[in-house]
Amino acid sequence: MTERPVSELSFEDALRELEQVVGRLERGDVPLEDSIALYERGAALKARCEAKLAEAEEKVAKITLNAEGQPTGVTPLDAG
Repeated sequence: MTERPVSELSFEDALRELEQVVGRLERGDVPLEDSIALYERGAALKARCEAKLAEAEEKVAKITLNAEGQPTGVTPLDAG
C-alpha cells in the first residue's frame, strides 16, 4: 500500500488500495492500532472512490437524435 495522499489517487488506484485494506482487515492479523489506521485510510479511500464516481456521472452525456435517428449533439444525463 502507498502512503500517497488519498486526494492524489485515481479512482483505480484508490479502489485497488481499498481492496487491499479490506483484505488485511478481514484476515484479522493486524494489531489493533494498525487496524484503526487501516480503517481510517479505508474510509478515506471509499470517500475518494465515491467522489470520483460522482465526477464521472456528471460528465456522462446522452446523445440526442433528430427525427431521422441521426445524432445531433449531447445533453447532460440528468437534463431529461
